[in-house]
Amino acid sequence: QIDLVESGGGSVQAGGSLRLSCALSGYTGFTSNEYCVGWIRQAPGKEREGVASMDSDGYIGYTDSVKGRFTISRDKAKNTLYLQMNSLKPEDTAMYYCAAENYIRSYCYTSRAPDFTFEGQGTQVTVSS
Repeated sequence: QIDLVESGGGSVQAGGSLRLSCALSGYTGFTSNEYCVGWIRQAPGKEREGVASMDSDGYIGYTDSVKGRFTISRDKAKNTLYLQMNSLKPEDTAMYYCAAENYIRSYCYTSRAPDFTFEGQGTQVTVSS
């Protein structure tokens, strides 16, 4: 059984930073070096949006609105995925979800993250102006 648990959300002022963490229990992709993981967000009244993704082929992608501000990374030893968010803006306010997929070559594009098979319960990020 695969269980994804996010943490690290909260309320910050514009310009601040947060680091989201996601513990990927039961996901063996990091160990086998065949992985596809990412972050999704959904703001009230808006569609789910892929924020960032990465895979074992070296692909790292971001949605345009967060490029240069957000960084996705992983810790293999801890089986944990991170999203470092800097220079936060009010429009970043959303529920953020960790997502994972079984590795498929050339599949792990950020736009596909909302369709990944495994997903956590989410952590709320609120940015005030």
